[in-house]
Amino acid sequence: METQWVTEPPHAAMDRRPRKRPRLTWDMPPAIPPPKGPGSLYSGQKFVIGAGSNYVFPTYYYPPAPRYASPPWRGDDKDGHYVFAIGENLTSRYKILSKMGEGTFGQVLECWDMERRELVAIKIVRSIHKYREAAMIEIDVLQKLARHDIGGKRCVQIRNWFDYRNHICIVFEKLGPSLYDFLRKNSYRSFPIDLVRDLGRQLLESVAFMHNLRLIHTDLKPENILLVSSECIKIPDYRFLSRPAKDGSIFKNLPKCSAIKLIDFGSTTFEHQDHSYVVSTRHYRAPEIILGLGWNYPCDMWSIGCILVELCSGEALFQTHENLEHLAMMERVLGPLPHHMVSRADRHAEKYFRRGMRLDWPGGATSRESMRAVWKLPRLQNLVMQHVDHSAGELIDLLQGLLRYDPAERLKAHEALQHPFFIRGVRRYV
Repeated sequence: METQWVTEPPHAAMDRRPRKRPRLTWDMPPAIPPPKGPGSLYSGQKFVIGAGSNYVFPTYYYPPAPRYASPPWRGDDKDGHYVFAIGENLTSRYKILSKMGEGTFGQVLECWDMERRELVAIKIVRSIHKYREAAMIEIDVLQKLARHDIGGKRCVQIRNWFDYRNHICIVFEKLGPSLYDFLRKNSYRSFPIDLVRDLGRQLLESVAFMHNLRLIHTDLKPENILLVSSECIKIPDYRFLSRPAKDGSIFKNLPKCSAIKLIDFGSTTFEHQDHSYVVSTRHYRAPEIILGLGWNYPCDMWSIGCILVELCSGEALFQTHENLEHLAMMERVLGPLPHHMVSRADRHAEKYFRRGMRLDWPGGATSRESMRAVWKLPRLQNLVMQHVDHSAGELIDLLQGLLRYDPAERLKAHEALQHPFFIRGVRRYV
């Protein structure tokens, strides 16, 4: 699996769809060239600088390090990311094979576990105090999940953890690509409704499991849902059979197996902890968070609603980067915000509303492009019917329950699992 959170240009065949949102490119420092010269310590290795580097430097010929030797000591990069070389060891047990992804927390490496003789994914956290603290909390959550997740079917399994050169390293089982990566590599072509049904059922089962343990994920999104297997099959894309896509493709890929697991519990909180700060990635953030009303379990359910729309359409439901536009998009798709929520908005959110508690839109829009982005959005019912051939009515009803503004009225995970969309769709995707 190769995960690169970079800005993608719109695919030629998707020219009618909105431009994909940036993926943390602001978080990536520029690549630093490797040391040069015949006596360079790193010659003979593929050298990678920290989390921001998407470039693997060419191999120089030099005798490789002994199999179980630790790599030479070297400093972290300027942002506290671990600097590594492809092919060297991480402790004497793990051999680094490739970089899988990166983010604000640090980076994820694909490694070979020489003791258990299996592929693993190792999350190497930045050597900064707040990220180290967050990593220790994540380890507590992962261990709690592992104790209760018999068979390890719902959440990624922690294999091990250790503190290496001031970096917390968490060892996970190796899984397949994220749902976002699968969509991206498939030109953002939507999943069939039966597959969406199966993925949605598993996602709700995993979240219900977490909520029963009094845990709130707070960062559910396609990037944090991984397929267990990387295998896929190619099938005809019937939308393009009579008119090939602009890239000439009339086929799309589908996962061979639909099994998924949740990952990234770095933002997971317990029910009793403070719930006043901002959580969730922008596109999947619930209205109560934007309005500063506090949040709880229902914020996960809002995110699931957004995810289901994305899986059946290929595009994020709310592609925005600022609060007023986000609220305007919500009203465009779902109708006006309820007055009882607007009246309780905190002082940071008050500026988004005019007297009479109406959203300051389009008067407060920052640009014509922003206004167009809101105006072109269809109502939820129309959006679903554009992409779903059967079960559209049941899916719309489910989404209306998941995307209710008032968190007290939003469907709970166990309630959503009893919805006709899942009960009547008994055929399981293989």
